[in-house]
Amino acid sequence: MTADGGDTRDGHGGTEADSRLESKQSPAVEVPPARERARAIPEAAVARLAVYLRVLSGLREQEVSTVSSEELANAAGVNSAKLRKDLSYIGSYGTRGVGYEVEVLIGQIERTLGLTRKHSVAVVGIGNLGHALANYAGFPSRGFPVVALFDLDPDLIGVPVGGIPVNHVDDIVRVCAEREVTIGVIATPAQGAQDVCDRLVAGGVQCILNFAPVVLQVPENVEVRKVDLAVEMQILSFHVARRQQESSEKDEQPESSAAADVGPPEAGGQVPDEIDSVDGMVVRP
Repeated sequence: MTADGGDTRDGHGGTEADSRLESKQSPAVEVPPARERARAIPEAAVARLAVYLRVLSGLREQEVSTVSSEELANAAGVNSAKLRKDLSYIGSYGTRGVGYEVEVLIGQIERTLGLTRKHSVAVVGIGNLGHALANYAGFPSRGFPVVALFDLDPDLIGVPVGGIPVNHVDDIVRVCAEREVTIGVIATPAQGAQDVCDRLVAGGVQCILNFAPVVLQVPENVEVRKVDLAVEMQILSFHVARRQQESSEKDEQPESSAAADVGPPEAGGQVPDEIDSVDGMVVRP
């Protein structure tokens, strides 16, 4: 500040007050808007983005350049309103009358899902499931090449599976660090899963896909996704049982009473729950 109360100017013509204001405001603009949007995406929407990406990749292989929201939604198995909402999370709104540019949308989703960075996968537990995962061609084709395999069985050590020799679990830390493994897949029995997890984390792995029927304890900076096939089958069983029960209840309902209650709303009749009173559309749960 000058003697008369004015602010001094720097070599670029700015004042000290300007510099102080910029220093106070700078933290507010450090985080890019795209990153903020990614943080706000619901977990269910993230899963659907991966499905959209798979569909879009297929369209690109067919040399399709644009796709409407209805076409993309139908191919992904969702309604178009939900698709547009999901894509709005990543700042993609399409063009009215045209839809979405396939190549552009693929790039946006890949950046949001972190697929522009290099990933390497290690599979631990080379039993039946581990063999299948190690040989799954879908991993490398989508940017997740398997680079390391581990097991305890001495008969498997050194044996190539999917072209990759199996290492002993004692080598997890060293091998994962050397090969820069980013994702670890645990396909071991429950009793050994936590030890394997600890070794993977010590080797620098920050993402773990867990097929073992156990809850893993990990540091806050490590992400874990649990896949329990038995639980998934139990959920399917629930839905089948619910549909059978609903069907049975409908069969037991007297036709005369059901018919008496059904009629146009303006005539005092009731509209069944399955029928939308606006356009007569069948609404299924």
